[in-house]
Amino acid sequence: MTEFLLQACWWVPLYGLIGAILTLPWSTGTVRKTGPRPAAYFNLLMTVLAFIHGSVIFRATWDRPPQQLLVHWVQAADLDLSFAIEISAISVGAMELVTVLSLLAQIYALGYMEKDWALARFFGLLGFFEGAISGIAISDSLLLTYGLLELLTLSTYLLVGFWYAQPLVVTAARDAFLTKRVGDVPLLMGVVTLSTLAGSLNFSDLETWAETATLSPLVATLLGLALIAAPTAKCAQFPFHLWLDEAMEGPNPASIMRNTVVVGAGAYILIKLQPVLALSPITGVVLVVLGAVTAVGASLVAIAQIDIKRALSHSTSASLGLVFIAVGLNEVDIALLLLFTHSIAKGLLFMSVGSVILTTNTQDLTEMGGLWSKMPATTMAYLVGASGMVALLPMGNFWAMRRWLNGFWTVPLWLVVVLLLVNCLTALNLTRVFGLVFVGKPQPKTRRAPEVGWTMALPMVTLTAIGLLVPWMLQRWQLLISWTGPWAETGDFDTLNLLLKTLEVPLLMLSGLIGVAVGVAIYWYGVLPRPVRLPVPVLQDLFAYDFYIDRVYRLTVVWAVASIAQISAWTDKYVVDGAVNLFGFATILSGEGLKYTGTGQSQFYVLTIAGGVAVLLALIIWQF
Repeated sequence: MTEFLLQACWWVPLYGLIGAILTLPWSTGTVRKTGPRPAAYFNLLMTVLAFIHGSVIFRATWDRPPQQLLVHWVQAADLDLSFAIEISAISVGAMELVTVLSLLAQIYALGYMEKDWALARFFGLLGFFEGAISGIAISDSLLLTYGLLELLTLSTYLLVGFWYAQPLVVTAARDAFLTKRVGDVPLLMGVVTLSTLAGSLNFSDLETWAETATLSPLVATLLGLALIAAPTAKCAQFPFHLWLDEAMEGPNPASIMRNTVVVGAGAYILIKLQPVLALSPITGVVLVVLGAVTAVGASLVAIAQIDIKRALSHSTSASLGLVFIAVGLNEVDIALLLLFTHSIAKGLLFMSVGSVILTTNTQDLTEMGGLWSKMPATTMAYLVGASGMVALLPMGNFWAMRRWLNGFWTVPLWLVVVLLLVNCLTALNLTRVFGLVFVGKPQPKTRRAPEVGWTMALPMVTLTAIGLLVPWMLQRWQLLISWTGPWAETGDFDTLNLLLKTLEVPLLMLSGLIGVAVGVAIYWYGVLPRPVRLPVPVLQDLFAYDFYIDRVYRLTVVWAVASIAQISAWTDKYVVDGAVNLFGFATILSGEGLKYTGTGQSQFYVLTIAGGVAVLLALIIWQF
């Protein structure tokens, strides 16, 4: 039975799609008498089946080498387009993580969107969403992955634009869709190029090909840049980071998935393409620069936001920036660790703030306060999620960062500075949000805020327990780095190395504790007179408006596109249409002229034809 389920692992993504199809009678309005909830139950049932199926095959693949299921789609001459499925502990584990988060988000949505008239449509879109991401997790084919990315882009557009009656929602959905399309077009070019150069689009084959490939520096660089375009957009990295901030206009249960596994899907593809990207050193440098700029910049922008969801969405971009740095430095294991710990922690944070938003009916941080005693489960979920995002012992992200900085004296100084700075700013931002939401005096909208119902509390408490168990999971999976390291064998360097070794943990802890201490001083004890704003107005505006990136886009990209469109419209109207209209007018004029000059006599028509022929012959003779 286990072997059968193992070979049928490609069914797990289909469960979500089947659930989406089963919701159609309710989401289309064909069935009205029962209300929309049966559609949600059907979708939940299929996700539970996917979870059970995934759990069985995850246990079966733990001690097995990776396997591959190959489905040939098109075979003609030298062209072989196949769909490959990878059965390994990592791919199946990633798929199971998607399923667990989807299941918890759907149970959460039952309470969060209980009174929404389009509940069935939302659950149908979540099933579509889940199927696409689960397929990406186990796909070993770049071609199949690209197709699933297109489905993911479409489902993201539909979920962001779920409340389509609101103008801001429509704008956010459009911007998210178009931004991802900008990244998908270069990726398609890279897919076509790889199919020609490597002869296969399976990730395992591409890894083997990359070991012996000899490409010119220009070709390798252009190929690498094309392949990282889509992950850059999916992971909301600079300069494609604005869409994730705007996408917070969508329902919060969708934001849970979007800020955990959607952005993670883009980074996951980047990790699987790493052997090909390593062919070009320039591509690695670009990844590191993009990741560093986004990590530091988004962390600064987050601390100036007054919208609670936008403050967390910018921290998502910052965390994925660290993943980009890890991939650019060929630290694939670090990137996977960061993705795993970030998904659990950020899911908890968005569940917590979703409960706050539903209870208080506001997302404005200035209108909140004093919720820690009124919403204990929500408060605990936020604390566990926040500690999981920061390198604070003993939570999960500490072990990922600890592994990265192992032997930090051999790590480039700039990397140490970036990691410690981002950790400090993340701690400051999350402490700031906690101080404004849960600490202090209750505001009018939080004075009578109750704890959420069981449909929202159950998944939140469950994920809280999972978040607390993350260090145990990492140790169980032997992903925690040992406390041994590169020691000098002989000589006077033993003491120096020992001293340096003991500084790694204090550095990480100190960077996080500094951020927490600054946040506590400002946002709990009111050291500054206006705790929501930064003390320097210029910096506040610079960070709050995202370094004015949107204005820069309007003055450059948008202006250039609008100018080209205006020139094209003028050319089409006055040049193209003008020439066509000129010929048409000349034809009408000559026809009307001939109509009034015709006498009906045959000799007149012969004379006209002869005159025309004479003129043509004269022109030909004159030219020669």
